[in-house]
Amino acid sequence: MSLWCSDGLDFTAYLDRIGAAAPPVPTLDALRELHRAHVTSIPFENLEIIVGRPIPLDIAAVQRKLVEQSRGGYCFEHVTLFAAALERLGFRFTALSGRVILGGDPETRPATHALLAVEFDDGSRYLCDVGFGRGPLEPIPLANGAEVEQDGWGFRLTSSPVGDLFGTARWVLAQRAEEWIPRNAFTFDPQFPIDYAVGNHFVSTSPRSPFVTRSFVQRFDERTHETLDGVTWTTEKPDGLSQVRDVEPAELPVLLADVFGVVLDPDDCRAVIAAETRRIAESAS
Repeated sequence: MSLWCSDGLDFTAYLDRIGAAAPPVPTLDALRELHRAHVTSIPFENLEIIVGRPIPLDIAAVQRKLVEQSRGGYCFEHVTLFAAALERLGFRFTALSGRVILGGDPETRPATHALLAVEFDDGSRYLCDVGFGRGPLEPIPLANGAEVEQDGWGFRLTSSPVGDLFGTARWVLAQRAEEWIPRNAFTFDPQFPIDYAVGNHFVSTSPRSPFVTRSFVQRFDERTHETLDGVTWTTEKPDGLSQVRDVEPAELPVLLADVFGVVLDPDDCRAVIAAETRRIAESAS
């Protein structure tokens, strides 16, 4: 069996879900097309946790949710699916774990973000970050100081030594807002599906995880980054303009469907409304 279980992936259904064609060979152009199609088609969301269900990472479960049911997921689900697709196509890549910092201290954050580094025969390497919710649209060259602008969205990679042993380097991916904001830090310690299973357990069950406390949904494309954080809906544009609105819990199902492309069944709609209503009441008490 393949490491990322690509033999269990319905590749045609995946391509239909993201609106992409199967590339004939694993080239950089093909990687760019698949990365862009994936991040602009499949939203980021943690709603299974909010309605009280676990987050399985086997390829059948991930495919059923993100492809067949047209739902979204968070980084471990996205990267599991994307890795299976890359493996099917013959790309050479290494799975990595990152620490989400968003301007904070890397030493205080757990390594709970999943990324991929893809390598080509000429020795060039590219970072794929399909599971963060806010781009990048396409892979970023893994080179210290690499700075890219993708349809107005800016990203930058930097590298510096960390620790005194083994010559380890810490890489930091930053996103441009009013200023550069470091968003995640990672090293090249290879990760495997079992490592993601451990991180996934923490993210989906620990009371220290932000994803167990409130709904968090994102949709990203060339023009807009939409975020739903609890009942706060934020729309950001590449030029930095943004709009923030608070919504009522009862409005969430329609908002999720119309803006984020996440359609819940009636029972899950009621569960999300109840969870956010309860959270608001608890925070006000």
